[in-house]
Amino acid sequence: MTLDQATPREHFEWGLLTNTLVEIRYKGRVVRHGIVDDAMPDSSALWIKADGINSRQMFEAWVGYQVWVTPQELSGDLRYRMAPDQL
Repeated sequence: MTLDQATPREHFEWGLLTNTLVEIRYKGRVVRHGIVDDAMPDSSALWIKADGINSRQMFEAWVGYQVWVTPQELSGDLRYRMAPDQL
């Protein structure tokens, strides 16, 4: 798969997404893009960093928000590591 073919996928473990570029969706529509500033370990909520005219914002799972991530090639020595569920 090349980066041009990468499609966003819903991510359910929000606590692992700190400093990751994500897409926030509500009822199937994109409501915000941004970098995750912090997230609850139980995936109940996360905060998107402020950028430009957008302030820091919290999104909660119980409201119905979804977090989508587009797979991308990483840099550094660990860029080829496998996810724990693939070991």
